[in-house]
Amino acid sequence: MKKESSTRVERYSFLVNPDEKQMIENYLRKYKIRNRSRWMRETLITFIIKNLDQDYPTLFDEQEMRR
Repeated sequence: MKKESSTRVERYSFLVNPDEKQMIENYLRKYKIRNRSRWMRETLITFIIKNLDQDYPTLFDEQEMRR
């Protein structure tokens, strides 16, 4: 079986203000994070997975479940 490639070819780009940039830079420096791309990717994916896990579909709505 041939393993499917996981080469990253898609790009996301976003802007931050100077205060946000400084906050990110301080965090990276404090925790000695050198691979910024990997850190951003893992942080974003972790957040998404956590939210998706909390928002899983249910058979009943929230009010019915609280009864």
